[in-house]
Amino acid sequence: MNWKGLRTGEKAILDHVFWASGISRDALATASSFSKSRANAAVAELLDQGLLEESGQQVPTGGRRAEVLRLSRSLGVLIGVAVGATGLEVGILSPDLAVLAHHSEPADVRDGPGPVLSRIRTLMHELLAQCRMGPKQVIAIGIGLPGPVDFDSGQLVNPPLMPQWDAYSIRDDIGTDFSAPVFVDNDVNVMALGELWRMQRSLQNFLVVKVGTGIGCGIVCHGQVYRGANGSAGDVGHICVVPDGPRCHCGNFGCVETLAAGPAIAAMATEAARAGQSDMLARMLAERGTLRLQDVAEASRAGDMAANQVIQRSGALVGQMLASVVNFFNPSHVFIGGGVSRVGPLFLAAVRQSVYQRSLALSTRHLDIQYTPLGDRAGLIGAGVLAMQESLRQAEAA
Repeated sequence: MNWKGLRTGEKAILDHVFWASGISRDALATASSFSKSRANAAVAELLDQGLLEESGQQVPTGGRRAEVLRLSRSLGVLIGVAVGATGLEVGILSPDLAVLAHHSEPADVRDGPGPVLSRIRTLMHELLAQCRMGPKQVIAIGIGLPGPVDFDSGQLVNPPLMPQWDAYSIRDDIGTDFSAPVFVDNDVNVMALGELWRMQRSLQNFLVVKVGTGIGCGIVCHGQVYRGANGSAGDVGHICVVPDGPRCHCGNFGCVETLAAGPAIAAMATEAARAGQSDMLARMLAERGTLRLQDVAEASRAGDMAANQVIQRSGALVGQMLASVVNFFNPSHVFIGGGVSRVGPLFLAAVRQSVYQRSLALSTRHLDIQYTPLGDRAGLIGAGVLAMQESLRQAEAA
């Protein structure tokens, strides 16, 4: 997308409309701190250029009905990619982040960047074809990956779960098929962007914690994702919770990731099954050959005592780690996502109990801990937010 020729005020209007996810002219003037006449003039120009469009009317609250403005769908589409340790999702999104087409499937990031990104490019083309679109109509591409990312270069840096990806040029790889700009970030930062957009930036300081194959944390500070000096902010999975605990793949001992993430939950449940502590887990293990986080969640929801104890232990350890982070950062909300969100309320209750017991009273006075409202779509929507946000920022810098 070529944003050249836009004035500063017009770029600001586009940014406000994107983050508002549909807004009236009056509300836009208030949000942008422009006079009504200046805002209306900028909107009229953007409508003429085909950058904004009217998408219908708001539910009236008195007075005449107000037309809702949104980014024009004639601009093209965004591509969002959410990669996890064991699966991936690719989606085509409109500029206002409506999902037009998407596909998810199992994948193993340990296969390396070549085969995984090749598959992602194939899916991009297939989904674009479903939408009757082509590569030239792609505004920007956003990708979330499960490892520390140097945001400026778009490259992973010593990623523990995917060592073959270290310093691999993802942008160049995707660039073999697409000329649109490619933006890459850590998967939990991307999830945090998704929640920030969902709430229209109304929350300024919150955390998004992903508990799946690994454990990571996206930090939103003063309404912006905080990445730290080198892109590793939020790598909370390697906070020690049991000093004499098992060795983690990072080389240290007792990290919360090795004790409470999905593989640890599955391992504890397998041990309980083999020790005769649960007929249900033992039956699952015999039928399926191995236990996964989803199996433990299923047993827990069915009321299996051993599965419940495993879930509670994991939640307590995650809460122990989070208590330190809450004391340090004092967020208003903690949103928990990833595979563990399918477990149900027991895990969340264990996290809350541990955090409230271990954190300072002032830090938890108004703290809200819940599962991510976007659920399984947090990564995909967040990747779309990343693509559109950074594309607009490039416009501001132009």
